[in-house]
Amino acid sequence: MKVAEIKELTSTEIEERLAVETENLSRMKLNHAISPLDNPMQIKAIRRGIARLNTELRRRELNETITN
Repeated sequence: MKVAEIKELTSTEIEERLAVETENLSRMKLNHAISPLDNPMQIKAIRRGIARLNTELRRRELNETITN
């Protein structure tokens, strides 16, 4: 997911997407432990996506505290 796409989402949508992506990551790690994935770089991409989502949530949280 691109940063521009994440910025268009609301905070609740980001939190929902974060929960889904975290679940996908754990499922993918388990599947990779059992039998190797065709493309193990997908795990890295999901981790980076989760980091982007968390970063955007934190940025919004900091902007709210500054404006208040």
